[in-house]
Amino acid sequence: MSADPRLLVVDDEPDLRTLYEMTLLREGFSLDSAGTVEDALELLGTRRYDAVITDMRLPDGSGLDILRWLEQQGRSERALVITAYGSAENAVEALKAGAYDYLTKPVDLRQFRMVVASALGRTPKMEGPVPKPFSSAPAAASSPGWSATSNPASNAASNAASSAMSVAAAPDAFAPTAPGAFDVLSSVEAPRPAPAEARKPARAAPPLTGSTTALERLVGDSAPMRQVRELIEKVARSMAPVLLNGESGTGKELVARAIHDVSARRPQPFIAVNCGAIPEQLLEAEFFGYRKGAFTGASEDREGFFQAAQGGTLFLDEIGDLPLAMQSKLLRALQERSVRPVGAVAEMPVNVRLLSATHKDLAAEVAGGRFRQDLYYRLNVIQIRVPPLRERMEDLAPISARILQRIAADAGVAPVPALTPAALATLSRYSFPGNVRELENLLHRALALSSGDGIDLADLGLPDSVLGLDDAPAETAEVAAEPPLGAALPAEARGGAPLPADLATYLDEVEKQILLRALEQHRNNRTAAGASLGLSLRQMRYRMARLEISVGGDES
Repeated sequence: MSADPRLLVVDDEPDLRTLYEMTLLREGFSLDSAGTVEDALELLGTRRYDAVITDMRLPDGSGLDILRWLEQQGRSERALVITAYGSAENAVEALKAGAYDYLTKPVDLRQFRMVVASALGRTPKMEGPVPKPFSSAPAAASSPGWSATSNPASNAASNAASSAMSVAAAPDAFAPTAPGAFDVLSSVEAPRPAPAEARKPARAAPPLTGSTTALERLVGDSAPMRQVRELIEKVARSMAPVLLNGESGTGKELVARAIHDVSARRPQPFIAVNCGAIPEQLLEAEFFGYRKGAFTGASEDREGFFQAAQGGTLFLDEIGDLPLAMQSKLLRALQERSVRPVGAVAEMPVNVRLLSATHKDLAAEVAGGRFRQDLYYRLNVIQIRVPPLRERMEDLAPISARILQRIAADAGVAPVPALTPAALATLSRYSFPGNVRELENLLHRALALSSGDGIDLADLGLPDSVLGLDDAPAETAEVAAEPPLGAALPAEARGGAPLPADLATYLDEVEKQILLRALEQHRNNRTAAGASLGLSLRQMRYRMARLEISVGGDES
């Protein structure tokens, strides 16, 4: 961008064109103007501009014609569309055609200045106070419990709501551990500090490789993964809304982080919020903040998720779980590009890019009256489908290796164990209904069970029926089905009882009961109990910590 930005304003109404020109001249921009598509293209053919501001409807065509011309010519100008026909469909059409952002008539000149400034990377000249970026000091840690009604909520409820937000760096490898893009107010992005951590102290995940971005941590080279990476790089360049859709455990949050990392907002906060984890009565205050005295227990001002993400990205996971009342308030925040804290009189502008994700079919939710159609249009300009693990089994080996590397580092295990060919081949026949999250849980258990440098088939601890080995050759099935150490298989594995609804939870409980029995037999001596099960003391400690077993003391 040049030191003296030059803009092209295209509008067929002279009065409005003059208003835009006067507003931008006060901001220090140089201007050219046109009243038709033909005049605009003639000016664009003679020189380059830093940005193009165009009305949607023009006498000889549409502002979309100018956007398409810019796209066809490979021009770098950022385009802003202004329309009096401010339906969600027109906004979607403009963004799909390549618009950086859009405004609706009557244009709010404050928003107009800030959107233009954002497109050019400049600070607008504000007529009033500008809200400060969210401080990295945890504001909610000391906040009392509260409720949106006259009765104070318990601290537990407030803490539960706060825990729904995560700003720590995501772990690796398209492998969530437990764990559409919309510029709510495209304000300027000044030189920025490192991402601020909200509500909690920062917890950066230790790097496992030289990777520095979430995009580089998306492990796998399958066709679905290559497509996801390509879409991430494309959508990160614009402000078009993005809706991430995929089953639970597929890594939607890591994809959202990758979009943030590739975008110009990377140095600013990434705030992840699980919409389904916040009690309904706390939603408005958690999203928009509140003012001192707004309700019983509100002893100080507190910023919400939108303020916490100031200048950065707000990721709303499981947005399909938002109640209808909150959906309407979120829609207003998107339309007005500002929020009003609970107990405040005036709205405050926010500069936040919004990403959303869900495992639900939002189109079906709209048809069923459970999700607002207008909000759905706002969010679903571009949809990225995050593939389940069963559709990219060729990525199983590298994903498993990355997960084992991190688990081993956390547990202090060296060298890092690897899956044997037999174990990998067996896992490749499993459908993984819990996706990468289930794989991680399984490898946690396998690492604790393994006694050597490799993780073998017996360490996986999965019944043959679950792994689909019933059709294997008779001799292979007989060997695979043989229980280790002569132990009898549980009824669920032999077909004598219904299969467990949650395999991971069931196996955790079985393992916990075995450990408790061993500890009881050896008077809570962890060394002796572990030895009786073929485990080292370190493995015994690891399992007890994972399964939250607190008994056991002396190792001698």
